[in-house]
Amino acid sequence: MTETKGYAVQDSKSPFIPFSFERREPGDGDVEIEILYCGVCHSDIHQARDEWGGSIYPMIPGHEIVGKVKRIGHNVKRFKVGDLAGVGCFVDSCRTCSSCHDHLEQYCEKHMVGTYNSVEKDLKTPTYGGYSKLIVVDEKYTLRIPESLPLSHVAPLLCAGITTYSPLRYWKIGSGHDVAIMGLGGLGHMAVKFAVSMGAKVTVLSTSKQKESAAKALGAHHFICTKEENAFKENAEKFDFIINAVSAPHDTNAYLGLLKREGVMVVLGVPDKPTALNQASLIMKRRKIAGSLIGGIKETQEMLDYCEKHRITSDVEVISIDYIEKAYERMIKGDVNYRFVIDLSTL
Repeated sequence: MTETKGYAVQDSKSPFIPFSFERREPGDGDVEIEILYCGVCHSDIHQARDEWGGSIYPMIPGHEIVGKVKRIGHNVKRFKVGDLAGVGCFVDSCRTCSSCHDHLEQYCEKHMVGTYNSVEKDLKTPTYGGYSKLIVVDEKYTLRIPESLPLSHVAPLLCAGITTYSPLRYWKIGSGHDVAIMGLGGLGHMAVKFAVSMGAKVTVLSTSKQKESAAKALGAHHFICTKEENAFKENAEKFDFIINAVSAPHDTNAYLGLLKREGVMVVLGVPDKPTALNQASLIMKRRKIAGSLIGGIKETQEMLDYCEKHRITSDVEVISIDYIEKAYERMIKGDVNYRFVIDLSTL
């Protein structure tokens, strides 16, 4: 075992403090990564504060991890010492179910091993995330990171990036589609970048008029402030797709009315309370509401390669590890453009 350091919470109410723990020695198929940057996802807040229930303490969050390969096992073929490597939202899965065979490990039917706040396949050993100096992962669940892109800006692609790329690809969104993006945060700003690059006509929907210039700067073609009078009435049945990246409570039914006949709303955000649904919003226009969860390893690598080709990264604010409490406060207020990324050299 290798002793290393992280930043952990001891329970749902406690602040982050330095935490020493052990990572396993690299096995034959493992990659040991020195973590250089880790993105801060809103789900980190939910889990650190046990807002979804079932949190495991002590907890070291973080699943947008990029760094440099430090050691490799004897059988590792895809990485060598010194390579850039990344780890996303999960570090293992059963490898035998139909979802795993279909390269959709995030939907593993037996046990998807989360990068943190989870347990290994022995169902006992807790996993610790990227607010730390070191991580050891099987090479099959490790991602190649493009060297041509700024590393700190790549980290959020491993959650915010793939979470928005995957549904856009699944629904074959592109030229000829009118797409609306709900929410201009960590997920929403990536959805704008991807949808524009794929050729769609993109509109940002926001409750804040002040975000119009930011939306346009990201490439959005149009902007609608949903707090303005008649915003929903004037834009009824306008969009083929809505990417719903809002994690705060909101009236889903009002936004469904913006879809054309047979339009699709893809839900990515997870409010802390269930949303009421008026089935008539779906029935009367044969609309659909769907969910999507991150992406499998194969698709995540495809996304990273796509980002390298199209020069797409996240807009970030790099912080020191001791700023994490303040970062959480600002994220809850929506005061970040658009993702915090921890510089782990500060740990």
